[in-house]
Amino acid sequence: MDSRSKNKLVYTVKDRCKVCYTCVRECPAKAIRIVNGQAEIIENRCIACGNCVKVCSRQAKMFSFAIDRVKKLVQGPHKVAAIIAPSIAAEFIDIPDYQILVGMIRTLGFEYVNEVAFGAELVANQYKKLLHKDQKHPYISTSCPAIVSYVEKHHPQVVQSLAPIVSPMIAIAKVLQKMHGEDLKIVFIGPCIAKKGEADLQQFKGLVHEVISFVELRRMFDEKKFDYDQIVPSEFDPPLAGKGSVFPISGGMLQTVDLEEDFLNGEVVVAEGRQDITEVLKEFEEGYLEAKLFDLLCCNGCLNGPGMSNHNQFFYKRKNISNFAKRQFDRLEQKKWEKSIEKYSKVDLERYFIADDQRYAEDFSLEDIQKVKKKLGINCQEDELNCTACGYDTCHEHAIAILKGIAETEMCLPYTIDKLHEYIKELDVSNSKLASTQAALKQSEKLASMGQLAAGIAHEVNNPLGVVIMYAHLLLDEVEPDSPYYKDLKLIVDQADRCKKIVGGLLNFARKSKVNIGEVNIRKLIKNSMKAFVMPPEIDLKIEINTNESSLACDHDQIVQVFSNLIKNAVDAMPNGGELAVIVDEDKLNPNDVVFTVKDTGTGISTENMERMFEPFFTTKEDGKGTGLGLPIIYGIVKMHKGNIKVESNNDPEKGPTGTSFFVSLPKNSEE
Repeated sequence: MDSRSKNKLVYTVKDRCKVCYTCVRECPAKAIRIVNGQAEIIENRCIACGNCVKVCSRQAKMFSFAIDRVKKLVQGPHKVAAIIAPSIAAEFIDIPDYQILVGMIRTLGFEYVNEVAFGAELVANQYKKLLHKDQKHPYISTSCPAIVSYVEKHHPQVVQSLAPIVSPMIAIAKVLQKMHGEDLKIVFIGPCIAKKGEADLQQFKGLVHEVISFVELRRMFDEKKFDYDQIVPSEFDPPLAGKGSVFPISGGMLQTVDLEEDFLNGEVVVAEGRQDITEVLKEFEEGYLEAKLFDLLCCNGCLNGPGMSNHNQFFYKRKNISNFAKRQFDRLEQKKWEKSIEKYSKVDLERYFIADDQRYAEDFSLEDIQKVKKKLGINCQEDELNCTACGYDTCHEHAIAILKGIAETEMCLPYTIDKLHEYIKELDVSNSKLASTQAALKQSEKLASMGQLAAGIAHEVNNPLGVVIMYAHLLLDEVEPDSPYYKDLKLIVDQADRCKKIVGGLLNFARKSKVNIGEVNIRKLIKNSMKAFVMPPEIDLKIEINTNESSLACDHDQIVQVFSNLIKNAVDAMPNGGELAVIVDEDKLNPNDVVFTVKDTGTGISTENMERMFEPFFTTKEDGKGTGLGLPIIYGIVKMHKGNIKVESNNDPEKGPTGTSFFVSLPKNSEE
């Protein structure tokens, strides 16, 4: 059995990840799961193509570096060869001459610097022989290790179609070991992350000892702080390559050995990039696509590999590779090259493949999928937007990914937006409740302070006031009604009685009376509240009870006092007549409460007065007609019953009908 590397080739830097799902979208193997809002690599499914590394602008996806191991290798006792991928011409455009680049690589400590392009030529010849030998069998090119891994893991049924030929990297490594002995250590330098995994396969053990990317090579250059003028130019070591330098370009293998599509009757499929290769392999596996050769590259050629730091325009890089290949071919000593090809064409370039099925079992029922879709707010076909914001091409694929456990419902943008709107609404309700509670707390603190003050004043005034009232009444009784002093004494008696009433109100306001809870019939409660005064004929009274509750646990006398005062205030607010409604409802927000509404069509209360209405001694009535203690006492009684009181009012006819509504919410079952 072939063993795989246990090292993580690609990993996530969680602190940098903003969960944009771009990596999910660009991963051909769907080897990225979202767990608790974080993107994680599924190692068994990963093919190390590096697409996620390329597309992540935050650099949250990274690949493992081997710089330290390479430094240790070149400092060791063995000779070390650097084998350079042909795409070097697309990476180091900033270096004026490739010979200076070769000299820089030698300065790092490498004994030999060779072109992988020569291995590409050997491999291309092998493909030519294979296609001549067996023209009926369809083959998938195997120069790209990410393609090989993708087929082994995600299309294991077509593993037998993988061409049994090594990649150019392995081919040149075998050539160099034949030239310099098996003690030679070899380091591959190129744009590919998947090469790190390929070099670690058991069947290639001891061939390529380390793999670094162009990004890593540039970092090593930066550490040395090279000056181009001080570098001694150097040529690649033999064997030198010819047309193999075009291998990184899509279809480059065919050009390397002058394979024309006519040779195979046009039955060659060339594809590159995530979308094309997944479609080609899917259609090939399903039998819809027939060809003699599928020349596939996971990246757009090897010009845009994840290990490249040069992000210039694609066709500009392609042009540089073509120019480099042309210059190399023009300099080539043809006879010497032919002799090298002939000499090393006998090197064993065969390899084998092992199916490593990582597909998910597609055993989800349509009912299961529909449940997930319904949770996402998809109730019919028209609701499937297929916006790809979640990283999946369709809502159906996203639903299946959720069932597989590699995706979350929150990845769906429309779903998340809808949820956000719901949370905003809930937050608005919470904020309103909080504001109401804060206002109530502020009012309670104010009333408590004023109650304490009122109690002290009432007790101090009560005794001398009693003496004044007693002697005033005695004097009034002794004076004849026709006496000139009678009117004055009568005024003193009336005002003293009024003072007594005010002091009594103060004591009631300040006193924390005991609440005597009992079962009280709601209809009887409303009826008794009406007995306190005679309803004027110009008032249209409406009583409406919309609750199944027949009784309420409360203190009968105190609650009667509450509603009597509210009803009296409502009548006073309608001097020219109007409509008075007393309504009993279930509390929609709290089913354990009953809401009593006293609503009038009177003059209404101004905004500035609304804020002060529960303050003691504040009244809008004429002098002598109100003490300003009614509403504060009501407030205290309601709070002692663990209830709430709210007011809505409008005194501006331009804003709508005027009037005031008091809402008294009381618990059905009061706690003693």
